[in-house]
Parts: sequence; structure tokens; C-alpha cells
Amino acid sequence: MKFQEYTYKRPSYHQYKKQAAVLIDQVKSSDSADAEIVAVNQMSDLMSSVETMMTLASIRHSIDTKDDFYEKEDQYWNEYLPLYQEIDTNFYRAVTNSRYYDDIKRTFPKTFIKHMQYELQSFDKSVIDLLQKENQLSSDYQKLIASAQIDYDGQKLNLSQFGPYLQDTDRSIRKSASDAQWSFFEEHEQKIDELYDQLVKTRNQIAKKLGFKDFVELGYVRMKRYDYNREMVEVYRNQVLEYVVPVTTDLAEKQAKRIGLKSMKHYDTPLQFLNGNPVPKGNSDDIIDQGRKMYHELSSQTKEFIDFMFDHNLVDLLAKEGKASGGYCTYLPDFESPFIFANFNGTSGDIDVLTHEAGHAFQVFQSRWINQPEIVFPTYESCEIHSMSMEFFTYPWMELFFKDQTEKYKFDHLSSALRFLPYGVLVDHFQHEVYENPELTPDERKAVWRRLERQYLPERDFSESEFLEKGTFWYRQGHIFDSPFYYIDYTLAQICALQFWKRALVDEDDQAWNDYLEICRVGGTQSFLEIIETAHLRSPFEEGSLRGVVETIASELDKVDDTRL
Repeated sequence: MKFQEYTYKRPSYHQYKKQAAVLIDQVKSSDSADAEIVAVNQMSDLMSSVETMMTLASIRHSIDTKDDFYEKEDQYWNEYLPLYQEIDTNFYRAVTNSRYYDDIKRTFPKTFIKHMQYELQSFDKSVIDLLQKENQLSSDYQKLIASAQIDYDGQKLNLSQFGPYLQDTDRSIRKSASDAQWSFFEEHEQKIDELYDQLVKTRNQIAKKLGFKDFVELGYVRMKRYDYNREMVEVYRNQVLEYVVPVTTDLAEKQAKRIGLKSMKHYDTPLQFLNGNPVPKGNSDDIIDQGRKMYHELSSQTKEFIDFMFDHNLVDLLAKEGKASGGYCTYLPDFESPFIFANFNGTSGDIDVLTHEAGHAFQVFQSRWINQPEIVFPTYESCEIHSMSMEFFTYPWMELFFKDQTEKYKFDHLSSALRFLPYGVLVDHFQHEVYENPELTPDERKAVWRRLERQYLPERDFSESEFLEKGTFWYRQGHIFDSPFYYIDYTLAQICALQFWKRALVDEDDQAWNDYLEICRVGGTQSFLEIIETAHLRSPFEEGSLRGVVETIASELDKVDDTRL
């Protein structure tokens, strides 16, 4: 069955409530641990069916945000998801209060037990109206971003379609494209400020109602951070400042020389090489064909996976009018199907998507054996290890896409991986300050962003953009609006992925792929630090853990004469 044939039917909330009530009563009245275990598995099946329909509606809405039917379904899920969540937490509460709870803990993965505990901490029916409001505000932001139709180069472009212009070798085009793109955000500045202000205040209200000190505490519980806290994250942030920022600042200076500038302005940053950034050869069909070849050759497991994805049309890669921006991978439990969503725009980012989102999809394809939908994927920072590591494990096949520009692509990709870390940490640090001080005005939040931006990204020069100079770059970072505290997960995972890069491509450690395959198979049955241990990697929270891999990257990049690329 192909994706287009997957049937969507809005679940009956009242039927779900009735079926769950039977299972809750079964848990409460169980006269054996076995009977309770059966009830837990039946509830997992029930939850999987609802999640499948919700995800299917979400995918189809993001493919075409102008589709009236799925627009209504998106509104339905914004309203009803907290109501379903109430039912689920009632079930979790029954399980955790049952006389056979110790047997449940011995039977199911401990991350599933932790998940139930954290869900109970982060939800109460008293906050349902606030959760509905939060969901709608997030959707309003996404819809606003997707609505962008900007006149440029005789066309109407969405934000994703600006990619090639922002990387143009003609500086005047880079500047005009950047100005045109940011003009959309400037035009909607008041609206974006209002949306975010409401989101911050709504989330703060939710946190206080649930008994948390602030939304930071609640955010960590929502993110299922089972084995680390904000103090450990601060240790990691300080390591980025100590070991990474000096190297990335140096890389920015080398970039300026490569592209013939004494100093770069904000619109120069996307251009890595004076003769143009590496771009994939061929059209989207060529990229897909070469992608299948790559995964066929990488391993028997990736061959089976990629054929499943394309044979069932579980990818939507091309940018088009009305399509939501960005890229993601999700999972449809009842169909045991991952799904990849992207917006190809003719840049090297198209290949990054093909490897990054495929890394997510490959992981969940390997962990389909897990019956509990809550833990088929691991927590977010662990998910990103799979995606970012796949970007490096596929390095030997990059010539399929880039031909004579392969060395240029690898230099660009590796240096960009390192240069991403300070930005990712900045996004997280910004959110800590915002939610620790929810009374800040929109202008004060912008000032916080700009202060931190100077700390983590000292090379950024917004002197030719009054709008960006006041601290608005974060407007287009969707995670800040719809997935608070998610973004640092990319950086934690990047450190782990770079360790896999070192092992597989520098040290030529054959065990690296086997370790990667193993953490894909375990899915969400292990916590972040347990997955790191399974993968034989060092924790980013260890003092000094970043030093070795960052030094190796700097050394490898220094070996390349980037001026000839």
C-alpha cells in the first residue's frame, strides 16, 4: 500500500474515552500482573491508532497548508490533542498506582516507565485550555511562515525557495535576496512578537499551574530529559564557548578570505566559496536515483529501508506553493511507516536532507519491533544522533551527487557542522533567559538575543540591517515557537555524530557502523546517556569531552587548501 492509499479517518474521541475507561478499570481491578500487562499492551495499540491518524493529518496538512479539509483537521487536533492526553495520563496514573506496578516496571523498558511518570508531571486537566491555546498559537506561527509569497526575480517565492539566491556568487544578489527574505519578517514583526509573547506567557502559566518553578523545569520534563538537567547543560554550553567558538571564529575569517572580502556582512555568511557553494549535479530525480544506489551499497539494512520508503511513496521532497517550510521525519505506527518531508531547493542542503531525515527514518524502521508508540523514537537529542551520524556515514558516496565538487562539499559540510554548534547553543541559551524571565517585553527579548549572539557568534555583522541588528534573527527559527528547548538537542547529537565521524573516517574503526546500527535498533528503550554508552561515545556533559574531537576537526580542515576549492 502506498502513502496516498493510507486512509485517514478522524477518530471518535468519545469512543476512545470509552475504550480507555474499560482498560483503566481492568488495571484497577486486575487480579494478576499478567492481566495488567495485557491491558497496558492493549492501551498501546489504542494509542498507536490515534497517533497514526493524527500524524497522517499533520503530514497532509504540511504538504498543502491550503487544503481546507486538513486545515480543519489540524484545528481539530489542536483542540482535542490535550483531551486525548488527559485520557492517556489517566491510564498512566492507574498503572503507577496499581498493586502490580513493580511487575510492570520489570516487564517494560524503564524509559516507558519514566515516560509515564513525566507525562503525569507535565499534564493536568486544569491546563487543557492553556494547552489548546499553546497548540493554536504554534499553528498560527507555522501558517504565517508558510504564507510567505515574496516578489523576487520576477517570481513569487516562499522562504525555502530563496536558498540558491542567498548562496549566489554575486554579492548584490545575496544582499537583495537577504533583504527581500527578511522584509517578510519585518513586515510581520508585530504579529510575530505578539504570537511569541502569548506563547511565553501561556507556557509560563501552564508551568506555574502544574507546580513548577518556571517553564524551564517543565520544558525539561516535556523533553523527557531523564538523566541530565540545566546545570549539566550549562557545563556543555561553557565547553562550546571554550573549545568551539575560537575555532569557528577562525573558520569565519578563512571564509572571508576565500570569498575575497576583508570582512563579511550577514548576507555573505551563506557563501562558502568564491566560485560558488557545492551544488548537487542533476535534477531531483537524479538525486533520488543516486540516493537509492547509496543506501543499497551502504548496508543490507539500509537497502531494505530505502526501497521500502520509495516503493511506498513515503517521501515528499520538492518545495511547492502552500507547502509548509522545513523538513522532518515522522512515523505512522499502524502502517509501520516512517515518512520524510522536505523542501528541495537545488542546494547541497538537498543532500543533507536525504541523509539527515533518512537517518531518522532508518532508526525508526529498525525499531518498529517496539510495541509502545511512546518509545519507538528515543528522546530528541538521541534521535538527532541517528540523523546527523548518517550524514557522515554516507561521506564515501558523496561523489555520486557532487562529482568534481565532492572535496568542496565535505569541507563545507564538516566545517558547517562545527560552526552550527555555537548557533544551536545560542538558541537554547536564549530560551533559558526568556523563560526564566517571562515578564520581558518583546524588545527586551530581542536585546537578550543580540547580546548572546555577540557572545556565541562574534563574527556576525548586521551593520547593514537595522532590523537584524536589534536582535530578530530568531524569528525564523521555528523550534523556538513550536518546540521549546528542542534546539540544543541538535548540538548534543552533533558532538556525538562528530565522534562517529572521527571513528569511522579518521580512525577507520569498523565497529563504528555496528555501534550505530545497535543504537538504531534500541530506539527509545534507552535514555540519552545510556545510548551514548551503547554507542561507545563520550558524553557532551563531561568536562573536556569536546576538546579532542574539536581539535581533530580543526586539524583535518587545516590539511585542506580551501583556497583552491
